[in-house]
Amino acid sequence: MPERTSVKRGRRVARGVSAVVVLAGLGAYVFVYQQSDQSGPPHCVVTGEGDESYTMDPEQAANAATIAAVASARELPERAVTIALATAMQESELRNIDFGDRDSLGLFQQRPSQGWGTEAEVMDPVYAAGAFYERLVEVSEYETMPLTEAAQEVQRSAFPDEYAKHEPNASLLAAALTGRAAAALNCTVDTAAEERVTGSVAAVNERMVREFGEGVETVGDGALLTVSVPGSEETGRGWELAHWSLAHSAELGIERITFGSLVWEADRSREGWRQAGAEGGRTAADSGAELRLGLAAE
Repeated sequence: MPERTSVKRGRRVARGVSAVVVLAGLGAYVFVYQQSDQSGPPHCVVTGEGDESYTMDPEQAANAATIAAVASARELPERAVTIALATAMQESELRNIDFGDRDSLGLFQQRPSQGWGTEAEVMDPVYAAGAFYERLVEVSEYETMPLTEAAQEVQRSAFPDEYAKHEPNASLLAAALTGRAAAALNCTVDTAAEERVTGSVAAVNERMVREFGEGVETVGDGALLTVSVPGSEETGRGWELAHWSLAHSAELGIERITFGSLVWEADRSREGWRQAGAEGGRTAADSGAELRLGLAAE
């Protein structure tokens, strides 16, 4: 029998079609790329409607996805994600660093001596993002005030105007990681890498539930993990989970991601998201709204 984990979610309860996410395993070096990028080291690219794009490395993409997932668990708007991402871009370049000014640590350079938590807590990206959002939501009208002012109300930085310069890139990334922009995040994998991470249904499920909170319903069987998503193929929730899976694919051993009629595969990652067709096991007509990912075996 497949291992099943079901956690009820209070928001985004949709009637009718249920979207499904299936996770497939990948080796250790899966990274996000623009579809047209054919050279260079593994990296991550998020694109907008025009020529806008933002390039990251795998660590930055994974941390950004975690920041967005924590906001989703708290039912916060996209604007909160944009503010948080811009803040982390300024404070740490989206890296979970173990140093900083005085006792500042982590993605948001939070100081244990200033009541942000213990050193271990602020070095935990999930905790750090949650702590940031807890203070952000206490800022009156943070959704409508200038981003740099909202960030400064939380951070109390010596350089309060520096957050503003990151808003364009943070907005692009937030649109993808909240699922509003479909197939906006792409990955390229170093398939020649000697080390490969073996995927684990339990590990992926545990990580997803911890970051997104209640409401993730999964069925795991062998090298596949299926995650139910209320809504249709156009649902933002499906792309939210698909982009999160892509950003974390290297560390979690995810090698194939399918949502609806689109697929991303490690072995063909330079092609980006493409039409799955019959090769994906289902056609666009019979797949419904389905995100399917496969886990790498030993």
